[in-house]
Amino acid sequence: MDSFQALNEPTRREIIEMLIGGGLMSASDIYKKFDVTPPAISQHLKVLREANLVTVEKQAQKHIYKINPKAKDWIKKVMMLWNQKFDSLEEVLQDGR
Repeated sequence: MDSFQALNEPTRREIIEMLIGGGLMSASDIYKKFDVTPPAISQHLKVLREANLVTVEKQAQKHIYKINPKAKDWIKKVMMLWNQKFDSLEEVLQDGR
């Protein structure tokens, strides 16, 4: 699955936003933030790993997740691109008034 497909699901986008804002998070800390079962969140984390958006490190009994540094750069580039497009759209809409 590619990055765009992985981010198509709202729960996975929320997990990415949490990791960007919080740095490292254990799987159990991520589970606690949602009203779905831990296996459902595990499946979302698996998709994010397979899309190379997050990495996981095992520390004793915990699985610690973080944003893949390469993905973080990609996310920033995509955000800049979309912000530019929205700025251009805003200019067009303001000129039309």
